[in-house]
Amino acid sequence: MKKKRDPASVNSAQMRRSLQRYSPIFLLPMVLAFAIGFVWPFFQGLFLSFTQFKTTSKWTWVGIQNYIKVFQDENFLYSFLYTAVFAVVSLVIINVLAFAVAYALTMNIRGANLFRTVFFMPNLIGGIVLGYIWSMIFDGILSAYNTSILMNTTWGFWGLIILMCWQQIGYMMIIYIAGLQAVPEDMMEAAKIDGANGWQTLCKVTIPNVMPSITICMFLTLTNSFKLFDQNLALTGGLPYIINPDGSALHTTEMLALNIYNTFYGQNINSRGVAQAKAVLFFILVAAIGLIQLRATRNKEVQQ
Repeated sequence: MKKKRDPASVNSAQMRRSLQRYSPIFLLPMVLAFAIGFVWPFFQGLFLSFTQFKTTSKWTWVGIQNYIKVFQDENFLYSFLYTAVFAVVSLVIINVLAFAVAYALTMNIRGANLFRTVFFMPNLIGGIVLGYIWSMIFDGILSAYNTSILMNTTWGFWGLIILMCWQQIGYMMIIYIAGLQAVPEDMMEAAKIDGANGWQTLCKVTIPNVMPSITICMFLTLTNSFKLFDQNLALTGGLPYIINPDGSALHTTEMLALNIYNTFYGQNINSRGVAQAKAVLFFILVAAIGLIQLRATRNKEVQQ
């Protein structure tokens, strides 16, 4: 006797076949947008890094000369070291404080949702606006010491750290809260039954289970720190500066992205190829650091 087929399963199978048939049509706009908005500009920029150009249609091939000039540029090397130190400091401070706030707000305290909203709100403000707001705040504070954030390298560095922390901690806090809420209750109960204190539970149970969130937050913090531009431009603009023996100016709070911007839009229009070479190296650097960090922290997840 012939078995009757369920109409619902037949319809479901037909729908799946239709989706598989027409899926390329729906994917095509996204692929085109990605190619036009990322792939083509990337390869065009890579090509222009080997040229001396004024516009994308007026160029002269110079080979690796632009890259040689980049590594001879003391300002670029200084900006790299400055950005690396900034990234390490902000990585530690932001993630420690974000995790601490998230941990506190998952302890069933009153008004936790309000605190989450308040901590997250600075992330909604644009970097340029934040930079100008904090420049006024710092100038008001430092006026009592007859100085300005634009006149002091140390204050400029810590001003950028404070601004970055104020903007990013709330966003990282949300990710850590999601990770903390996903920690299995039975593991917490088992730790309590075994007599583990709060610190032991945190180190042996909570943190290992939150490692996926730590991986994401560290990646975002690290890449955002290296890519920092608008806050740097608005808060310090790279100032103060000192004069090198060759007569060039070394901006002591200038990070990598701002250094590339200043090179490209500087007075010397022939330096645009050098700026493009810096941008290519900048991309490789951020991608490499991000991948190394992801691999290192994901290995910790596997071990746990």
